[in-house]
Amino acid sequence: MDAINPEHYKKGGIECIEAIKASMSDLEFQGYLKGNILKYTWRFRHKKGIEDLQKAEWYNKRLIDELKANPV
Repeated sequence: MDAINPEHYKKGGIECIEAIKASMSDLEFQGYLKGNILKYTWRFRHKKGIEDLQKAEWYNKRLIDELKANPV
């Protein structure tokens, strides 16, 4: 099982992250990604350790990709 991007995030034929993106402007979505990076980095010592850092890393990569595609 992928703890970073589990199957239940893909129900209904669309990934949850893509639905979230579709509901926001590029700038809002980039802020959402930044917020998740901060959340997972902030809590990693108190919750899921390395798994939380891997989630922060995933969101960081996604933010980089978004900035390359849609610079603001």
